[in-house]
Amino acid sequence: MGKTLLARSIATVLDLRFSRIQFTSDLMPADIIGVTVFRQNESDFQFHEGPLFAQLVLADEVNRATPKSQSALLEAMEERQVTIDGKTRLLNDPFFVIATQNPIHQIGTYPLPESQLDRFLMRIGLGYPSEDFERAILKGNDRRVMLGDLSPPAFLRVL
Repeated sequence: MGKTLLARSIATVLDLRFSRIQFTSDLMPADIIGVTVFRQNESDFQFHEGPLFAQLVLADEVNRATPKSQSALLEAMEERQVTIDGKTRLLNDPFFVIATQNPIHQIGTYPLPESQLDRFLMRIGLGYPSEDFERAILKGNDRRVMLGDLSPPAFLRVL
């Protein structure tokens, strides 16, 4: 379908730091937000940012994760910050999420409640390409290689 390529292309053209989170049933909130690790040789704690600290985050198959992990992402979307070990950490600006979800009838999915769905600005159904277009995609250049040719427009590079 090209969802990751689309999200990565948007990030590239807008000159944003990109990350992708594959939501699975064993994903923990710390896998999204990050963790504080004790550095024994320095006798202190250091925070390691999770993928949520990018500017454009692709939350792939968001409804495959448990509600607790979903809420870690959705809290960040609403508040533009996360709290870890009692310390509030602001997310990057700009910050936005592109999320994909699987049909709810598939095994291993958790429904997103209406209170979480309302955090998304829009919902787009990509559908499938026509047979002729799919054939053209397969015969064309590797889209990942083509991504390397993208760059932010000149007016964004000046800012």
